[in-house]
Amino acid sequence: MGKREDELKVLFIKGMNEPMSRRGFLRRAGTTGLVLAGAGWLAGCGGDEGGSGDTEMSDQLNIYNWSDYIAEDTIPNFEEEFGVSVTYDNYSSNDTLLAKLQSGAAGYDIIVPSDYMVTTMLQLDLLQPINLDNVPNIENLYPRFRETPFDPGNEYSIPWQWGTTGIGYNMERVPDFRPSWEMMWDEQYSGNITMLTEIRDVFAVALFRLGYDINTTDEAQINEAKELLLEQKPLLKHYTSDTYIDELASNDTWLAHGYSGDVFQAVAENESVGYAIPEEGAVIWVDSMCIPKDAPHKYTAEAFMNYVLQPEVGAAISNYVWYASPNQAAEEFIDPEILDDPAIYPPAEVEARLQFIEDLGEATTLYNDAFAELRAT
Repeated sequence: MGKREDELKVLFIKGMNEPMSRRGFLRRAGTTGLVLAGAGWLAGCGGDEGGSGDTEMSDQLNIYNWSDYIAEDTIPNFEEEFGVSVTYDNYSSNDTLLAKLQSGAAGYDIIVPSDYMVTTMLQLDLLQPINLDNVPNIENLYPRFRETPFDPGNEYSIPWQWGTTGIGYNMERVPDFRPSWEMMWDEQYSGNITMLTEIRDVFAVALFRLGYDINTTDEAQINEAKELLLEQKPLLKHYTSDTYIDELASNDTWLAHGYSGDVFQAVAENESVGYAIPEEGAVIWVDSMCIPKDAPHKYTAEAFMNYVLQPEVGAAISNYVWYASPNQAAEEFIDPEILDDPAIYPPAEVEARLQFIEDLGEATTLYNDAFAELRAT
């Protein structure tokens, strides 16, 4: 790695610079030929069509996951190992996922909602319990991911990846960058700023800047955040959760509200891109695999969950997408550059400023209505 790249890759934490080196990582993760430990526990091949079977593999699995969120060979290796054909569709926000399920869309066996959305889906009776007897590799998780506040004991969810939501920025186009959400309101960068489409993530930015709890249910505080976002809106290129990676990489966006691993994909393509966890605080999140209530291939879904919890498979995903893995057993196979990066695995003093987005029950309507007004204005 050249000296210039070492100098350019800077992570701002609490206003202090630390080296953030990157190497090209959009590559095959090298897990060809992985064998599922204890594969004999899987029974034959038949169908668990309609969700009625619970002991036989089907020949089909339907997954609905976020964009750019899996290693290139995870699915092909699983298909080859178990003789299962996988249909893999993408979405770009929790709101899109929820709307899809609420509209009556059926046929998905695995979805990957974020932490607070798991709570919402449970309240709406959209998920079914996971038979953990079919997921013995759950023992590979870090203890903190076995007892999450939104699903203690993993009755309905198996963590996929976790990370933070901060700022992706172009170090050459934004030479005065500082690790603060205030940058997202800087008029000199008008037309080159993007925000995510996730309602709660968007409001979290404004609430962090205002010094409020991002899970506030105070209508006056939410409206104050809305007014701040209305001030910002004329400065935005657009709201996007799926194009900002390419836009950062191609210098079309200079400041992007984004997920840590997404920004690191842009870093791999453009040495001028960096990632910052703002000093006011940022969102920490966990995305988890869940099984919809009407999943037609439940047992096969559980087999896939168990597969990705293998240490080598879990590590391959993190090595490709550059998000933190919830899989403790995968540590020895994860690139040290990832494990040692404080932007991916934040140190304690930074982690203390991170907040989970929580399900707010009926108060969610306040955010939805405020965001609808924001987008319509």
